[in-house]
Amino acid sequence: MKQQPIRVMRDVAPDHPALAGHFPGAPLLPGAALLSEVLEAILDAPELAARIGNAATVEAAKFLAPARPGDVLCIALEAEPRAVRFEVTAERRTIARGRFTGER
Repeated sequence: MKQQPIRVMRDVAPDHPALAGHFPGAPLLPGAALLSEVLEAILDAPELAARIGNAATVEAAKFLAPARPGDVLCIALEAEPRAVRFEVTAERRTIARGRFTGER
């Protein structure tokens, strides 16, 4: 039986330091900062952190819509053998999806 995804909520604060310069007049959270939020959510869940170990790698990442200041991100995480699949949404938009893997 497939487990339900773990869901973690994160706010994109209007004063988030990564927004500075990305981009004046139309700020968005850079992809690296978004992946950092996902990785932090994985590491906060011991059962998921064990899947990727100490050497996490982004195996795949697709950015589908911008994450903007004030967005509430829902990070859905699904365990796989030696990996964690993720999908990030805000309201009805899919922001990103992908997969972190561990050492092989």
